[in-house]
Amino acid sequence: MVDAPPAAPPLRIVYFGTPAFAVPTLAALLKSRHQVVAVVSQPDRPSGRGHRVAATPTKALAALCGVPALQPTRLRDEEFLEDFAARRPDLGVVAAYGRILPEALLAIPRLGMINVHASLLPAYRGAAPIHRAVMAGETVTGVTIMRVVAELDAGAMMARAEVPIGADATSVELETTLADTGAKLLLEVVEQLAAGRATERPQDHSLATYAAKITKAESPIDWTLPAARIHDAVRGLQPWPLASTTIGGNRCLIHRTAVDDSADGAPGTVLRAEGDDLLVAAGAGALRLLTIQAEGRRPVTAREFLAGHRLVPGTRLPS
Repeated sequence: MVDAPPAAPPLRIVYFGTPAFAVPTLAALLKSRHQVVAVVSQPDRPSGRGHRVAATPTKALAALCGVPALQPTRLRDEEFLEDFAARRPDLGVVAAYGRILPEALLAIPRLGMINVHASLLPAYRGAAPIHRAVMAGETVTGVTIMRVVAELDAGAMMARAEVPIGADATSVELETTLADTGAKLLLEVVEQLAAGRATERPQDHSLATYAAKITKAESPIDWTLPAARIHDAVRGLQPWPLASTTIGGNRCLIHRTAVDDSADGAPGTVLRAEGDDLLVAAGAGALRLLTIQAEGRRPVTAREFLAGHRLVPGTRLPS
């Protein structure tokens, strides 16, 4: 009987991540045989209706597990760089940290730094890969584990995993799936790095696309667009800023829709408004509004919305 080769020594890891997307990967590392010696997140900021300052999701998990949480305002500060180096990290792991990491920081870990990116690179580099993939009507996306370099999301790829995008999936739902997929894939790469058998493949930079940050200016629905394009925007603009339209002079947020290619009319025209059916014509086809939220109110079904808002066929919604 041949003895199995001894496992490589566990790695000392500093984790960089801030939002909910970064939590599954951090949780997986905390449960692994490797040691997370610190978690670095962006500073706590006010959020919610009360604008109360709350701990970032990764900081909250670090506190539960007794791991030091660092929240530098500037990554180039000498004090932070010295603190980081003093923790003797073998590896830095990044997932949705939200800032470009300076070269002085990248040079400190013995094995460098790797990133969990929510796209199939080189497509959708940048701040909003999940939202942009949904808004573009993509049917497949995925996760890439890559080497962190100075240029944005341009490092060599170490592993990739594809994830299908359902026709009605929102960016919120897809983010949950991608976060879980990324956590599993990241652990595989960490083990490969620990054992000295990780492989890296350069990206084809000529195929790179950019996923710009989502802005509130993208919220208003342009009814001259095809219904399918609007449906993709409704799915992709979640949880913020949400797609919106004006009904009866009031801004309404649109949470769920369905495409009806059998109906048509002048863009923005209400074609049906009774029972559960609120149908609005688009540039091609029509869009059925399923879940609507008058600003300042809770989201409701079309039936509930129509019970409280007089809306008749022929009404034009502004683009």
